[in-house]
Amino acid sequence: MKLPKELREKRALKGAAKKGNHCSVRGCTKAAVRSLSEDKYGKYAELAGLKLDENRLRKIYLCKEHYNALNKERKSQEKITRKKGFLDDARSSKIGKYYE
Repeated sequence: MKLPKELREKRALKGAAKKGNHCSVRGCTKAAVRSLSEDKYGKYAELAGLKLDENRLRKIYLCKEHYNALNKERKSQEKITRKKGFLDDARSSKIGKYYE
């Protein structure tokens, strides 16, 4: 049975806080708003300087403040590893008699 749109949106907003999880960062007791995979986001958490509690489910639960810090670090790292010339003007990077 398909739920009405209003109920689906409310359910999507609850996220990790629905289960009563708290932030995985040591010393933080705020309610979690996001749950992320430790495999994908663990390295970004280390780079952002977040000390995480161990979780056997391999999940990271973060409050809004710590999620923003992790996301900021993730974006800066992805910007560094992006291919060179990805956002450059295509005509300036090509060499040949037609592009001079």
